[in-house]
Amino acid sequence: MDEETREREAREPSIEKEIKEVMKEYPDLAKEALKEVVLPGEFLGDKKGRKIGHGAYFEGEKVFSKYLGIPRIDEFEINVMPLSGVYIPETDDRIIGVINSVEVSGWFVDINSPYQAFLPVSEGVEEFVDQRTDISRFFDINDIINCKVSRVTKSKTVQVSMNDYSAKKLYGGVIIKVTPTKIPRIIGKGGSMIQTIKQATKCDIVVGQNGVIWIRGDIKAKAIEAILTIEKESHMLGLTEKIQKMLGEGV
Repeated sequence: MDEETREREAREPSIEKEIKEVMKEYPDLAKEALKEVVLPGEFLGDKKGRKIGHGAYFEGEKVFSKYLGIPRIDEFEINVMPLSGVYIPETDDRIIGVINSVEVSGWFVDINSPYQAFLPVSEGVEEFVDQRTDISRFFDINDIINCKVSRVTKSKTVQVSMNDYSAKKLYGGVIIKVTPTKIPRIIGKGGSMIQTIKQATKCDIVVGQNGVIWIRGDIKAKAIEAILTIEKESHMLGLTEKIQKMLGEGV
């Protein structure tokens, strides 16, 4: 038995435990998706000129997974969505997405999930749109949107909508990603924590239930530091006081 085989076998109990924990936390995760799970170090395919995205790495022309996760592979890119802290969309979630392709009848949206969402033209704009219209004038690739999950099928086909009071295109700013289960702690009771950060940094901040947070402002670095501290130390006592002190000293 070579060293690589021994290391893999040593990892298997912990990997199996992690899969069970993920399935316990996300019981609605489709069985079909679980069948596609790859292990850390698992071979994903040859590079073939494709972009190597998040969750993957390459050695020569061979591409491997960094994480226990779900591979997303097409002719242009290879990446892996980690199962740990994965976002599973539910109807009425208010989320932040990034337009990643423009089609004839709508847009595909990256929602920080193993499942890509679709925004139909009818749900994206209020005006009548002729089929010959170039709809990229409404939303183009890499545009950031605050939207609502309007439909999720059993097979995890996801549709989003801009027909919501909070939905809008987000201009400028940056986005950061945190573990979706930490979002309630980042928002705080009655919105208290996120309001503290907004007031101290004078930043515009929009928090998505999918773990994506949009921030715009001159002191956004301090806002990001506070948010990432909350994510990391969400279980710690005295966290609110620590964040208030951090913001008071740094602003």
